[in-house]
Order: sequence, then C-alpha cells, then structure tokens
Amino acid sequence: MSVDSYQFRNTLGRFGTGVTVVTVQQGEEVRGITVNAFMSVSLEPPLVLVSIDKNANSHALLAESERYGVSILSEHQEAMSNLFAGRPDESIEVHYEYKDGFPLIHGALAHLVCKTVEAHEAGDHTLYIGQVEHLSYQDDGRPLLYFGGRYGRLEVPAREPILDG
Repeated sequence: MSVDSYQFRNTLGRFGTGVTVVTVQQGEEVRGITVNAFMSVSLEPPLVLVSIDKNANSHALLAESERYGVSILSEHQEAMSNLFAGRPDESIEVHYEYKDGFPLIHGALAHLVCKTVEAHEAGDHTLYIGQVEHLSYQDDGRPLLYFGGRYGRLEVPAREPILDG
C-alpha cells in the first residue's frame, strides 16, 4: 500500500506537539531552526532527539556542530517560532541567553544544551541524538503548542484549593 505524503502529514498533524528552536553556534554567528520533532530518549544517560529535514538550511550546520541548544518556546513566542521557521520579520529582535557558553532563546520556557552523540539518516530527515549537558526551566508559564498545522495554547483550569478534612 502506498501512503500519500499529503495524507501522511495531515494524519500526523493530529498529534499535538510543543515547539522548540534548535540553535547552533557557527563562529560568532548563531543560527537556529524551528523544530516540533523533539523528544526525550533516555533518562540514564539523559538523551534527547531532534529530527531535521535534510533540505533545511540548518541541517548542514547541525551536522557540523558538536553541540546544539534546544529552547522550548512559551505561548508568547509564536513570532519567534515563525522567524526561525523561515518567515523573516524585521520587527523581531532575537535575544539570546547563554547557558554553559551556548546560545539559547531568551524567555523560553525551558533550555537544554546537548552534545551530539549520534546522527541517523531516516528518509528525508536526520535524527540527532544529544546528551544533555545543561538544562533549566521556568516554574511558571505555558508552552507554545502546534496541532493540525496551527499554533495553539494550553488551556489549564485554575487549580482547585486543597481542602483538609
């Protein structure tokens, strides 16, 4: 049975994900790409995976880099996601914060700095497995979500008070 790529994309688009920006340092320049194909792989050792399209401009940079950063975007960073997805907007100024000497998107919900330990070609993508060298997160804030080809927000009801008794 042949699977139509348009139907495949639409079907998998029903799987809601968070949105990240993967950054690499190239000399003095920071480059990044929006990625929603991100997942944890292992707790011991701490490993994560990002999947990058071989046709993406950042693919070659990631292939050459020994490290990469992952910024898990907050619900207020949709414009940042669009920018790194290749939709230029001159009104957006990117601010980086450096963790373990590596550039990450300022204001993101969480940050990871990873050392690439494996790369696997898989169809039209490469899977980069990274061992986490640094991580941090905010206790408050909500993630930017992606579902059905659109951005979304997490609707979280107010917490119910805990009653003793």
